[in-house]
Amino acid sequence: MHSLLPVLLVLATASASPPVAPDDTKAKVDAVFREFDRSDSPGCALGVYRDGKLVYERGYGMANLELGVANSPQSVFDIASMSKQFSAFSIHLLAREGKLSLDDDVRKWVPEIPSYGRTVTIRNLIHHTGGLRDYLELMALQGVVDEDWTTTEDALAIMARQKAPNFAPGDEHLYSNTGYFLLSVIVRRASGQSLRDFAAARIFGPLGMRHTQFNDAHARIIPNRATGYQKSDREGFESLMSDFEQNGDGGVFTTVEDLFLWDQNFYAPKVGDRALLDDMLTTGVLNDGKKLDYASALRIGSYRGLPIVSHTGSWAGYRSRLVRFPEQKFSVACLCNLEQASPTRLTQEVADVYLGALMKPAASAAAAKKPAAQASAPSAELLRLAGAYRNRDTGQIFTLALRDGRLAGQMGRRTVSLAPTAPGRFRIEGLTGETRVVEVLGGTRGARPTLAVTTSYEGYEDEKETFEPVELWSPAAAELGAFAGTYWSEELDTMWRLAVEDGKLVVHHRGISGDPMRPSIAPGTFSLDGMSFTFARDGSGKVTGFTLDDGRMKGLAFRRQST
Repeated sequence: MHSLLPVLLVLATASASPPVAPDDTKAKVDAVFREFDRSDSPGCALGVYRDGKLVYERGYGMANLELGVANSPQSVFDIASMSKQFSAFSIHLLAREGKLSLDDDVRKWVPEIPSYGRTVTIRNLIHHTGGLRDYLELMALQGVVDEDWTTTEDALAIMARQKAPNFAPGDEHLYSNTGYFLLSVIVRRASGQSLRDFAAARIFGPLGMRHTQFNDAHARIIPNRATGYQKSDREGFESLMSDFEQNGDGGVFTTVEDLFLWDQNFYAPKVGDRALLDDMLTTGVLNDGKKLDYASALRIGSYRGLPIVSHTGSWAGYRSRLVRFPEQKFSVACLCNLEQASPTRLTQEVADVYLGALMKPAASAAAAKKPAAQASAPSAELLRLAGAYRNRDTGQIFTLALRDGRLAGQMGRRTVSLAPTAPGRFRIEGLTGETRVVEVLGGTRGARPTLAVTTSYEGYEDEKETFEPVELWSPAAAELGAFAGTYWSEELDTMWRLAVEDGKLVVHHRGISGDPMRPSIAPGTFSLDGMSFTFARDGSGKVTGFTLDDGRMKGLAFRRQST
C-alpha cells in the first residue's frame, strides 16, 4: 500500500485558491446543465465547494414529474456507489478503536462466506482485490430485478452458496459490490449497531448532515426524495426505483448541501483525524507489487493536470459523483435522478469553468469530440475489418459489420458504432464518461487484423485490451436442439430454460434478455449481452451443462436436468 496524502492533501499549505471567477460564472455553469433545466425532465442537483464555502448550489429539472416538484439543493438522492466511502470510513473508525483489523480474515466476522483456501482480508474488500463474485450480478442471474424487495439475509445467502471465487485474493483488482456489502455486515458485528445507526451516530450526526442516511427499509418515508427515472421510448420518461434493503455498497441518501459538510471534513476533520484520512487515501497494491488508483472507495487520479479524488455512483435511475481538487480546496458534487445523465462529464465541465486557467489544455477532450466527418476510411478497409474478434484476456466477443458505409457491431451488452478519426484509428461513439479508441495493429494482406482498444477515463490510467480476429462457428438450426433444455445452478438456486425458437437459441428466465444467443469461437460456446456460455458434453456427446462468465462473475456452473 502507499498513501498519497502528502501529495493530495497538503492542507495547511495548499496551493493558492483559484482566481476569482468572472461575473458570468453562474451562467456558464447553468449552461452545462441546459439539457436538464426544464419542467418536463428529471435532472440534477449541483453543489460547488471552494475554500470552505458552498459557493454555488442549484437544482435543474424535476425531482418528481408526477407532482411537479423541481430539483433543488435540498433534494435527497440515492447516491449509489458513492455510499461506499461512508462504509469504508466506518470500518476505519472501528479499526482505529481496535474493534477490528484491516488484516482480519473476512470469515472471522462473516463465517457464512465459504473458505476457498486463501485468506480474504477486510483490506481486500476495501480495495476490490478479494476475488469474491459480485452479489448484484449473481442476484440478476438469479432473476432479481431492481424493483424487487431484497434484504441482507438474501445477499448473504447467495454468497454462502458460491463454490469458487473469481481469482485468488490480491492477484487482481476487480470492482465488486460484494466487498462493500460485507463491510456493512462487519460493522454490525464489530460494533453492535447496524451500519445505518453507526453512521448516523458517528458520522452524519457529528457533521450536521441532517438529511443523510443509510436506508435499510424499502418502505421508509424519506422527505424531499427525488424519484429516479429513465428515458422511455413510449412516454418520454418512466420511473426506475429499487427496493433493495441491503447496503454498504450503496444505500446512502443525501443532498449536495450535506455533502459539503462531508467534503470539508477532509480538510478540517471533525470526525476522525488526519491519520484516518491518510488511511482513507491509501491505495491498494496487488500481490505482484502493482499499485492501484483505488483507495477506500476513493479513486486517486488527475484531471487536466490537477490531482483529484473522486467516486461515482450508478443505481436504478440515479447517477452521482463527488470530485475533489485537494490542492485548490475545490470540489463539485452532482446528483442526478436520470439514468442517462453523466455526472462525470457534468462535474468536469463545471470544474473547467472554475479552474480552467489552472489546467492543462483539454487536448484529449477535443480529440474525443472531433466530428467523424473530419476523417474517413476507404470502403475496402472497412470491409476488411468486418467480422468477429475475441478479447485475448477475457474472451469477450466483439463483432463488426459494414452497414450503410459505417462499421457497427456488438461489444458485450453495447451496440456500438465506429467513426474513423485517422488512418487505422476509430472512435467508438455513443459512450458517456469514457472514451474508447480502436487501433488497427496490422495483419497480412486480405486478412483481418488484430485490434487494440484503449478505454480512457479522464484522470485515470488507460485500460488497454487486445482483440484478436476469430471465426465464429455457425451451427445449423438442427444442431441447436442439442442445447435446448432446463439447467439448474446450485450456486444460484435457480433454473434456466433454453429453447430453439425461429431457428435461434434463446434463454427463458426473468431478467435475462430474450435476444438470441450468438455462437462464439468454438462449437458449444455462445455469447449473450456480455455473458459467455461454454457447454460441456459427456463421453457420448450429450450436453450435460454449461459454465457462465459475466463481467464481475466467472465460472458459474449450470447442470442440465433430466428430461
